[in-house]
Amino acid sequence: MPSLSEAYRAHPVPVYHKHPDFDSLQELPESYTWTHLDDHAYPSNYSIKETVPVIDLNDPNASKLIGHACKTWGVFQIVNHGIPISLLDDIHGTGQTLFSLPSHQKLKAARSPDGVSGYGVARISSFFPKLMWSEGFTILGSPLEHFRQLWPQDYGKYCDIVVQYDETMKNLAGKLMWLMLDSLGITKDDIKWAGSNDQIKKACAALQLNSYPSCPDPDRAMGLAPHTDSTLLTILYQKNISGLQVQREGSGWVTVPPLPGGLVINVGDLLHILSNGLYPSVLHRVLVNRTRQRFSVAYLYGPPANVEIGPHAKLVGPSQPPVYRPVTWNEYLGTKAKHFNKALSWVRLCAPINGLFDVNESHEKSVHVG
Repeated sequence: MPSLSEAYRAHPVPVYHKHPDFDSLQELPESYTWTHLDDHAYPSNYSIKETVPVIDLNDPNASKLIGHACKTWGVFQIVNHGIPISLLDDIHGTGQTLFSLPSHQKLKAARSPDGVSGYGVARISSFFPKLMWSEGFTILGSPLEHFRQLWPQDYGKYCDIVVQYDETMKNLAGKLMWLMLDSLGITKDDIKWAGSNDQIKKACAALQLNSYPSCPDPDRAMGLAPHTDSTLLTILYQKNISGLQVQREGSGWVTVPPLPGGLVINVGDLLHILSNGLYPSVLHRVLVNRTRQRFSVAYLYGPPANVEIGPHAKLVGPSQPPVYRPVTWNEYLGTKAKHFNKALSWVRLCAPINGLFDVNESHEKSVHVG
């Protein structure tokens, strides 16, 4: 069975530029200047009541509330999730410390041309004509080798934080997945690859640390361009600085405000496929700030790389045929590497019916930049 790292390596996305030293830039370079960003503001028909749902995981109706949020938004925030604030602070602090290192030090842990883990720009960069005002650090498996390059003396402390965070998030992701599946009427007996805790632990995941430095001209810059995640679900910790926006049909771009101790959960492409389109994979982006640097930590959760994910049998029938063909995460990463935000269209079997839709096609214009 290929590891997630091997699956990513098998489907490389070429990135042709290197990171500048953001701190040395007093003006926004042309290569980072995006146009058609006048949609930062809410549309005239936007209601302040249209905010991303916040769900208390201690609520006895959590599964039902999550199902409604997945169907109507594709994203929600959770509180009372059981993750210690101290651990969230530790992983956030690790990111801050990492990205505060001098450029030459960070580049010692740069991703290799055919690699995935390490310091570098977002994999989606090659799909856009302009560069993004951000830097990232991807962790698949052990960060030991890279962290030794970054912190020759203190690497053990930071490795321990990452390992603890990974284990804690994997347990939370498993819990969230079952709440989502339960809201669809799917039980643990219905999903063979994830029918027990041991099998849940075999699920694949990646950890992504992100930094969005303060920007001299934030209204013309983009921290992370519009995209969907290839995952089943993604768990994001953004602490106390806003910037994340999700696109909702009829409402345009909606900011996801940080909640103290809260976590943002978004539906990925594979859950979109598994739900036969009932739960849309949400298009999201990140804006930047003039005076404050923003850090975030994303936990990208999916099935074992070679397990096929298709519309579940309980969600299809004579009047509701499967919209997508089954794919492994490994195969889908290859499709995503070629077709990016149109990837769902390439695994579609038939046109949407009965309100089902392909979020990637409906937002095709949103990912075009000039």
